[in-house]
Amino acid sequence: MADLPFASALVTGASSGIGAEMARQLGDAGVPTVLVARRRDRLEELAARYDGFEVLEADLTEPEGVALTAERIMSDDRPVELVVNNAGFGTSGMFHELDPERLAGEIDLNVRALTVLSHAALKAMRPRGVGYLLNVSSVASFQASAGLAVYAATKAYVTSLTEALHEEARGSGVNVTALCPGLTKTEFQDHSNSSELEARFPGFAWTTVEQVAADGLRDVASNKTISVPGNLYKGLVFTSDITPRALSRRISGIVSRQ
Repeated sequence: MADLPFASALVTGASSGIGAEMARQLGDAGVPTVLVARRRDRLEELAARYDGFEVLEADLTEPEGVALTAERIMSDDRPVELVVNNAGFGTSGMFHELDPERLAGEIDLNVRALTVLSHAALKAMRPRGVGYLLNVSSVASFQASAGLAVYAATKAYVTSLTEALHEEARGSGVNVTALCPGLTKTEFQDHSNSSELEARFPGFAWTTVEQVAADGLRDVASNKTISVPGNLYKGLVFTSDITPRALSRRISGIVSRQ
């Protein structure tokens, strides 16, 4: 990853999973990076490995944490060239049985925080004529997902928003990309109450955090609109475009009950 073009970066959700791996790859490439998450201890442990790393403890489910992060993104004294909106979580289960407060928090983080930070990034980058925005979405964004209804809906928003921003930024010098990974082994499964997925799906269905992070960083550098790691998921996204929505919903419902 030594050829990454970013002069500096900021990664949310950097304490674990895809976010932490992106930070490691940025650090290995010598890119100074701001690490954003709630768990300061994990951020400090990662930051200690690289020169130029900065820790920003912020809870992006709270307005104060979002405002603090947006302020850092828009700093003129210490400009951020790449913003990775990675923070997010999901909730697995039948919609009517889930905690509505948790679902509200999921929407706040996956949608509201990402929107505010995307706005801050583009507002700062466009006058400079250079910048990169990578919003982490999911292959779940391409179809309704029974059993992950709110998560898939939030990610559909992320993908749609990012595609629109990509077009708005065309010719401005700012690259905007949606990263849409499939099944990836991280702490996400534990936090979304979906750890049983590991037993339900075979090994070939899983991508690694290393591959997902590398593909996302490479694709935003080359200004791809949508980045889908892994040939399996590239094929699934393609077929989702030509599969009738009613059939797609039905398949999703059957899979969720297996």
